[in-house]
Amino acid sequence: MKSLELVVERIILSSRWILVVFYIGLAMALAVYAVSFGFKFMKVAGNVFLLDEGEMILAMLGLIDAALVASLIVMVMISGYENFVSRFDESEDDVSFIGKLDAGSLKIKVASSIVAISSIHLLQVFLNVNQYRDGQIMWLTAMHLAFVVSAVMLGFLEQMMKKSKGGDKI
Repeated sequence: MKSLELVVERIILSSRWILVVFYIGLAMALAVYAVSFGFKFMKVAGNVFLLDEGEMILAMLGLIDAALVASLIVMVMISGYENFVSRFDESEDDVSFIGKLDAGSLKIKVASSIVAISSIHLLQVFLNVNQYRDGQIMWLTAMHLAFVVSAVMLGFLEQMMKKSKGGDKI
């Protein structure tokens, strides 16, 4: 029976390598998104003298939004790989920027990134307020507030977990 248990454990532990397919897929998606970003950038650069101030702000917000989404993809790829598949070689200078992200801090960073992306989208909506109905603006604002509350709650829960792990009473 013990040998069966060892086989099952090895299969389960080895199955984590299937996640690599998802991380490679995210890397390819990031490359495609970089091409899309380059196209958007060239469009903005080509119209720099034609866009008024409001249109330029909207264009810049779109580029910032794309950069945040790309950063979120990188964060999920690196942290997910290191947390669930394999550790990066610490002796290499290439990965020294990563730091250590556990699952809890990754959730907070992802939630914070989603709030930032939502904020930029909502700002774009507010700058084009005449193109939206009041009901649409209300729902977009409500969704953004839900993201904010979720991020705050994740942060609060993470603090509680750190206190309880440290021996402090909650």
